[in-house]
Amino acid sequence: MNIHEHQAKQILKKYGAKVPEGVFALNVDELIEKAKSLKTQKFVLKAQIHAGGRGKAGGVKILNTLDELETAAKELIGKTLVTHQTGPEGREVKRLYVEESSNIEKEFYLSCLVDRASSKIAFISSDQGGMDIEEVARKTPEKIITTKVEIGDQILDTDCKKIIEVFNLSDDTKKQAISLIKSLYKMFISTDANMVEVNPLILTKEKKMICLDAKVNFDSNALFKHPEIIELRDLNEEDPTEIEASKHNLAYIKLDGSIGCMVNGAGLAMATMDIIKSYGEEPANFLDVGGGASKEKVSAALKIILSDKKVKGILINIFGGIMRCDILAQGVVDAAKEINITVPLVVRLKGTKFKEGKRILDKSGLKLISAEDLDDAAKKIVDAIK
Repeated sequence: MNIHEHQAKQILKKYGAKVPEGVFALNVDELIEKAKSLKTQKFVLKAQIHAGGRGKAGGVKILNTLDELETAAKELIGKTLVTHQTGPEGREVKRLYVEESSNIEKEFYLSCLVDRASSKIAFISSDQGGMDIEEVARKTPEKIITTKVEIGDQILDTDCKKIIEVFNLSDDTKKQAISLIKSLYKMFISTDANMVEVNPLILTKEKKMICLDAKVNFDSNALFKHPEIIELRDLNEEDPTEIEASKHNLAYIKLDGSIGCMVNGAGLAMATMDIIKSYGEEPANFLDVGGGASKEKVSAALKIILSDKKVKGILINIFGGIMRCDILAQGVVDAAKEINITVPLVVRLKGTKFKEGKRILDKSGLKLISAEDLDDAAKKIVDAIK
């Protein structure tokens, strides 16, 4: 689960990291009133959307007065920002954040994330902050250091020193940086975060280490332990179909293709999407109905797939284990009674009660195409939509 920059900074501050003082609002009048409390010569106005690249898209502005701030805020609220992460459709700005300006002497990059391959936490640090880290990695990979840390109650000083080595700091600022690393680590572990990114982390002319920007992503599977984080969820920043899917505990991600996929199991779902691509088409979604889906859940999944107007055909690929094929089949039939399925539908069933499932589908009167295996199913759905 993603959160906004202003929310991420408040969590970092709670765990001891230094951030600029700032206020957020949902309208201009509220923002200006709150901004009066900031002690600063200049105001930094930031659009709050779940996407990077806001600065280049005109979503970050530095203003000298409250009047300038008000004018800029009126222009920004309701504006659609298009960045390299939003896609061409962009993202509407529905909340604003303004903070005190900082006297920047040097910018750094710092992030930490779960490294599943090593079962450790990987810290990535660079003295090239404020830039696209992927671009830095491509052009000057030697300027990026990755330090893998054992998961525990706290991080060792030796690991902290390795992480900040690339920053080339003085002794006094090294102490601040080490303290910051420890705060980030504690926050990362305590909140079940997947990723924390500070870009840039700055050294001010007053020799203070400050998190000037922050991005945090949390493990959705652990949110049940953190009701205070669930409250930070902004549904305006999420795809409506993904929101609907989450209500039914469906793992759904909208993609840009034309073939809708309904599969049980993430691994099988990935394989299904890969083989669709190998036949020259693109999947319209990732959708995992899970191992113990009910008829209602399957019906909801089919409706969500068909709500995407780009879908020209549907491939259902079920390998029955815990998930029984007869339950899947009944869910498809129930959904078909409520919605008009006008696109080709290819079904491949194997495993628990697959014969019963095929019998239910055969007697349903639905116009569907049966497939024997995954390769056959992919070929048939691609041929059917041509």
